[in-house]
Amino acid sequence: MKKKPPQGHGWKPGQSGNPKGRPKGSGDVAQIRSAIAARVPDLLEAMMQRALDGDVGAARLLLERTVAPLKATDMAQPLNLPNGTLTEQGRAVMAAVSAGELAPSQGAALMGALGALARVAEVDELAVRVAALERHHVSKS
Repeated sequence: MKKKPPQGHGWKPGQSGNPKGRPKGSGDVAQIRSAIAARVPDLLEAMMQRALDGDVGAARLLLERTVAPLKATDMAQPLNLPNGTLTEQGRAVMAAVSAGELAPSQGAALMGALGALARVAEVDELAVRVAALERHHVSKS
């Protein structure tokens, strides 16, 4: 069984266990960071000059750190879906992807939208059925 330390001993929250210990920022890493921070303008100038002189690596590094990457976007593509069932519409989307009329990512997005539409249609159908059952139950009472 562990013994508890006597009351009144230990540190209070926010209080250092060694208040006269090594001061913050005196470690090797902090000193290196401080030395680099003092030279950041010179480093950036040198990196920009290398990029301007044709150093692709330097240009890439500068651009990656300063310009947000562009996201790929698909161009809008018109698609005539049949007025039939959701299954028929899904088949039309798959056929358009297979024929190269739609990008696979567009087809996947449309199939996801059709799936969401199917769930909405299910909820609507269940609501109609429940309402009909309630009307039937009330009329019998």
